[in-house]
Amino acid sequence: MSWYRNAVWFVKGLREYTRSGYESASKHFDPADVEVNVAGRSFLVTGANSGIGKAAATEVARRGGTVHLVCRNKERAEAAKGEIVTETGNQNIFLHIVDISNPKEIWKFAENFENEHKLHVLINNAGCMVNNRELTEDGLEKNFATNTLGTYILTTALLPLLEKEADARVITVSSGGMLVQKLNISDLQSGNGTFDGVMVYAQNKRQQVVLTEQWAKAHRNIHFSVMHPGWADTPAVRSSMPDFYQRMKNTLRTEAQGADTVVWLAVSSEATKLSSGLFFQDRQPVPTHLPLASTHSPPEDEEKLMEVLEEFSQKFKSASLGT
Repeated sequence: MSWYRNAVWFVKGLREYTRSGYESASKHFDPADVEVNVAGRSFLVTGANSGIGKAAATEVARRGGTVHLVCRNKERAEAAKGEIVTETGNQNIFLHIVDISNPKEIWKFAENFENEHKLHVLINNAGCMVNNRELTEDGLEKNFATNTLGTYILTTALLPLLEKEADARVITVSSGGMLVQKLNISDLQSGNGTFDGVMVYAQNKRQQVVLTEQWAKAHRNIHFSVMHPGWADTPAVRSSMPDFYQRMKNTLRTEAQGADTVVWLAVSSEATKLSSGLFFQDRQPVPTHLPLASTHSPPEDEEKLMEVLEEFSQKFKSASLGT
């Protein structure tokens, strides 16, 4: 079955995920959707020093939003902040140095952020695709720690802050690669069998879709969405998937095209007219499963994922606070 999923997904990708796919979809966009002023609203973007995160942060800043850039590398983050301020003229750009693969660091950041700032929109963009199995200092597999657990902890830690605001939103940048994966809760840290970084990443991205669906059910006052940016020419794609990049580089989307739906979900009033918990591609909700791909999971598996992540989260919260 996996060969079928991969083949169907790749054909779909050639048609929809490339630059030409974006150009075709964008003919149906309404430019007025994103011609808005979001001054007075606060946005937090993870992984914002390059690629889709930086492109999204720039467009939000251009529309007057207060933007908090959460990045791991201080030097690159400061350069990105300077470029965003220069390009947009928006001075309300703030920098926070946080490693999203470090749960204790996330908890400390969230505690401090809650005391000092308000937040209307969280954009979970930070991610990684590590092609060899690496463990963090906490003994966590690095892809899982960043893409799944880090996203879970940051979001749940900031939910009380989001709950205070009108029109609060959480957008998570996933990947169409998740379509080839069925949720697998038996090996969340990929310790069994041959390690395949691309498939581990795709599994993490499936997990992000499940998280979004579960959060949407539990937190009705916040609009949750998850999206696929398409195949975009970003530093992450170049470094993590060099062979794919070489084959596809002339057809890849620009960073701005990849970020378009993130921006639309973050600022447009049209986005929140649609149900919370949906998966988006090019400003449209799309199915989370390929036809006949057998990737549906039972509700108890989805609930178990949330339970396991919550256990991890509370363990590291206690460690971060020294309790």
